[in-house]
Amino acid sequence: MTQKLRLRSIARAVAVDWALELGHPFHATHSYVAPAGSRAVLKIVPPDDEESDHEAAALAFWNGDGAVRLLRQDATRKALLLERALPGDDLSQLSEAEALAAAIETGLRLWREPASNAPFQNVLGLSSHWLDVVAPTEHEFVRYAQRTLEGIKLTRRTLVHGDFHHHNILRRGAGWAAIDPKPALGEPEYDIAPFLWNPLVTVPTRERTEERLSAFAVAGLDRDRMREWAIVRGTILGLPVRAGRPQPQLRVVSLLL
Repeated sequence: MTQKLRLRSIARAVAVDWALELGHPFHATHSYVAPAGSRAVLKIVPPDDEESDHEAAALAFWNGDGAVRLLRQDATRKALLLERALPGDDLSQLSEAEALAAAIETGLRLWREPASNAPFQNVLGLSSHWLDVVAPTEHEFVRYAQRTLEGIKLTRRTLVHGDFHHHNILRRGAGWAAIDPKPALGEPEYDIAPFLWNPLVTVPTRERTEERLSAFAVAGLDRDRMREWAIVRGTILGLPVRAGRPQPQLRVVSLLL
């Protein structure tokens, strides 16, 4: 049985147990995600998706402030019943200025310090691990990323989203709510990297990248630290290079070096 079929089977079992009526699943890269009635979404996370292990804990901490609300969970089956953001269009549908304003508003709600016993991993350790994973590719950016990461000392202890970009921030009523976090303990600047190379099917330019960094800097983030994290995370997420496929993450790294 393929992973997709396994996740669908789990979703159906959870739907029976929780008396949910599932609709046609949304397009999702890894997880199984389907509407559960008109106001909720059922998400089944793959067993091997460790980056999402603490998604429920993050959503419970945010409690609907800046992110969709967690309604119910089954940790054993990695099943989450989530508030459905409605009408649900994402930031890619907005102008550049509108998308930036909405992202800043959302981020400032999310970037808060959790309790001292929170289960989240530290972004420094996570980044070091993933840099070790891509290091054998011997790409020229790896040594820049390693040197950059060695110089980073966290200045804050905030909960970060981990995959903060246009397609993970949805319209909810008159405001916005984040979805699909890969939460960790870090600093807000860590979260800006994915926003620099999104939305999908766009090509990062120097002008656009600098304008985005400037906007987040005006909102109180450190411009140099955003640049450093973009170099580190762009290298990690852009490697290994896939033949014939442009890597926007590496494009951003090249613009910032």
